[in-house]
Amino acid sequence: MPTLKTTPMYRYFKKLFCIVFVSAFFLHCGKDSGANNYAGGSPAGQGGSLARFAVVGNYMYAVDKENLSVFSIADAANPQLVNIVKVGFEIETIFPFKDKLFIGSTSVVHIFSISNPQSPEKLSQAISPDVMRRCDPVVAKDTVAYATLRVNGACGGVQSILACYDVKDITRPVQRGVALVGEPYGLGYKDNVLYVCDRQRGLIVFDISKAYEPVQIKTIWTGRWFLDVIPYNDLLICWTDTGVSLYDITDNRNPALLTTIQ
Repeated sequence: MPTLKTTPMYRYFKKLFCIVFVSAFFLHCGKDSGANNYAGGSPAGQGGSLARFAVVGNYMYAVDKENLSVFSIADAANPQLVNIVKVGFEIETIFPFKDKLFIGSTSVVHIFSISNPQSPEKLSQAISPDVMRRCDPVVAKDTVAYATLRVNGACGGVQSILACYDVKDITRPVQRGVALVGEPYGLGYKDNVLYVCDRQRGLIVFDISKAYEPVQIKTIWTGRWFLDVIPYNDLLICWTDTGVSLYDITDNRNPALLTTIQ
């Protein structure tokens, strides 16, 4: 009978961990980690909303199509797979927020508690009444979660939206607002500004001062396909179809292009 260490998943994510560890090292060296705007009580790796893994404290959480895998990284040179938790089907993304994990799929956002880091426990799930099947990158801020519900192509459906969920009661998330978008992908926020990647419109900048009533401020169209964003202090790291673009977001309502790496 195979053990956790002999499974293909373990071997895959052990390789993945090495990549994550090196990336995190360079990010840490590049900027003061104390200024990281990750909104949580525990040290956490900064990742995009399309990420399939997240680092929180001494643990890395990774998702495949159905499962959540938990790795202990207390010994960075020897990561240990300590648990595999069944989540659901067609799992796509994971986003850490405080002691919670928001896990997006093509049908629902699953919310897990990691108050016991080795044993994630499902608390609830959020689903939009506006879209029955879609792709769900998700981020959380305070008592609000934002998800881009893309219905084009493989995700099916008619109208894509940015959904705003009230998660004050984490066990009973409720959709409170929506904004229409074109073909959205990843998203991220800095303070009261939300950045949404849209294949049709470029990078959309929203004012979220009123959490459930996003107001579009501007769009940035470069001819590139924006896929995901990571706000890191005053830097917006944008993954596009041709490479990586870096924007200065000292004025977070007006991203200014610094450079493009192809």
